[in-house]
Amino acid sequence: MLDIQEIQKILPHRYPFLLIDKVLTVTPGESVVAQKNVTINEPFFQGHFPGNPVMPGVLQLEAMAQAGAVAILTLPEFKGKVAYFGGIKKAKFRQIVRPGDVLKIEVELTKLRDQIGSGQGTIKVDDKVVCSAEFVFAIH
Repeated sequence: MLDIQEIQKILPHRYPFLLIDKVLTVTPGESVVAQKNVTINEPFFQGHFPGNPVMPGVLQLEAMAQAGAVAILTLPEFKGKVAYFGGIKKAKFRQIVRPGDVLKIEVELTKLRDQIGSGQGTIKVDDKVVCSAEFVFAIH
């Protein structure tokens, strides 16, 4: 398990844009399971939406990408690098994410060639899939 300090050694993201709280398991270059505790104190809830707080879908995708980045950046050859979004496919949002939800973020890397790769991920709340997507990334 990796806590927030260890995650910050791998990812360049910082508050308020670091969207994973801990990594439960990681197999470098293959897969990761991470967690995000969604709280009412998240800055985006001030405007999305007042009186009806909903975590934006794009931030769910970003949390998924950050988790996937941990899986790839824990490989020795990519230490100190940054993983960037190259594309998103088949993103689906099945349920609203609200304060109090605990996101279980599961990402599997499906392809890696040189500095380009792809993966697929899901986010679950109480074992129900709330978000899924396929993505492409580039490492620089």
